[in-house]
Amino acid sequence: MRFPIYRPRRLRQNPQLRALVRETELSVSDLVMPLFVREGSRLRKPIKSMPGQFQFSVDELVKESERTAKLGVPAVILFGIPDKKDDKASGAYAANGIVPRAVRALKKELPELIVICDVCLCEYMSHGHCGVIRKARKLSGAGVPAREFIIDNDASLSLLAKSSVAYAAAGADIIAPSDMMDGRVAAIRAALDETGFTDTPIMSYAAKFASAYYGPFREAAESPPQFGDRRTYQMDYANADEALREVALDIEEGADIVMVKPALGYQDLIWRVKEKFRYPVACYNVSGEYAMLKAAAQNGWLDEKQAVLEMLTGFRRSGADIILTYWAQPAAKWLKD
Repeated sequence: MRFPIYRPRRLRQNPQLRALVRETELSVSDLVMPLFVREGSRLRKPIKSMPGQFQFSVDELVKESERTAKLGVPAVILFGIPDKKDDKASGAYAANGIVPRAVRALKKELPELIVICDVCLCEYMSHGHCGVIRKARKLSGAGVPAREFIIDNDASLSLLAKSSVAYAAAGADIIAPSDMMDGRVAAIRAALDETGFTDTPIMSYAAKFASAYYGPFREAAESPPQFGDRRTYQMDYANADEALREVALDIEEGADIVMVKPALGYQDLIWRVKEKFRYPVACYNVSGEYAMLKAAAQNGWLDEKQAVLEMLTGFRRSGADIILTYWAQPAAKWLKD
């Protein structure tokens, strides 16, 4: 039998050869660990829908971040859970709010750790939406009470900007708006510049889709909408060209890093964003992706280590430079094995 001159299997015979020709490398330095911080002390509250993940009080958050940093993970991203919520999201921009206090504690104990602050209003709003509600009235339909509501985009921008300044003033290294209000990157950039934080970068959730995969996060952050959903401001998952327009707008407004969220079903967009804009690209390996793989692993249906490393490498192969993932700690350990 005549074989072709090039036989690809020649380079797959052992781990050393495979490593020699490997095109994509996954590194601990690519990872960011999401962490949830709430009021209290000595608190490490399990998140039922995300096995192995917790809500932390500030003191425990510092300990968890120290463990993360010792594994070589360079960054964490913080999500705050206040004790009180209102219709102005006042806890989001309070100078002594939960996130600013957490940032100050982290920068004091772990000054080299990159601290990213998610900027959104949903965790702080009594209604659970990511912006100010301008109109909400009860409707009746199909026997199920509902509400019609309109997000006041421009009123929301000022609150997002105030939150960003509060986090930067506390010492945040990166501001990461996830709200999907139009014009928020420009508003945040202007507010940061006006208050002397011209060197604070913005990592924008530029293409954030209305996804079923956020379900466990809403338990983790205690932020489910009290009525309606977020489809009027988060993107339709059927739209790819629109995602590129959103990314282009955020770059024009001053974003330094752009993000695609979720990650697993959106690798085509990670690739397209990277190829088109050549900007640093992040992706968020979201809570639902974590929960479903965890469930499969706990049932013995998948090898967790192998499946996670394959998935994270896929994100890198698609063009992601930064991966936000709840597997940051175990992945860091596995990559050192």
